[in-house]
Amino acid sequence: MQVKRYWLMVRMAFIRNGFRRAEFAKKKGIYDGIGENVMIQSRKIPLYSRLIRFHNNIMVASNVIFLTHDVTHNILNKAFPDKKFREKIGCIEIMDNVFIGANSIILNNVRIGPNAIVAAGSVVTKDVLENTIVGGNPARVIGTFDNYVKKRVLDLNAYPEDLKPKDQRIKNELAVLEWETFQNQKTKI
Repeated sequence: MQVKRYWLMVRMAFIRNGFRRAEFAKKKGIYDGIGENVMIQSRKIPLYSRLIRFHNNIMVASNVIFLTHDVTHNILNKAFPDKKFREKIGCIEIMDNVFIGANSIILNNVRIGPNAIVAAGSVVTKDVLENTIVGGNPARVIGTFDNYVKKRVLDLNAYPEDLKPKDQRIKNELAVLEWETFQNQKTKI
């Protein structure tokens, strides 16, 4: 089974688009379930991936780690030979309308969302409630999804239509505009 997992990871390594990668994982039955409009940037398939379920409209950024297991039983069995310890495993469920930021770690027995954001670099050790933004290590509430939506709607006019990023590329004019905005904000600090 490990050989199949590694073979699938090699195949996923050559799929450049996160949406196509999720479709490949869905077709191959890698996870317990994958809904519609799911993007998975990671090319790594977690151990016990069938314990992970993705609902709809989910974006998983680069280097997100899903930990469906805990192997401390190996240490405990050696430290206490007169007792027996089992590997701890658990499910991870990602509900609708969720973004998980880069380099986050999601532990087992966690449900995220719906309408939730996990900030980059977070360590999620317990459920993320609906309409919540969490961040940090361990992750804790830092805002609401509704407020984030309101803030982002206002950002729609941040730059002219002809300068909007396309195909993960930006024009030089947009880069200059972004640097000017950045510098103006930083001089206020």
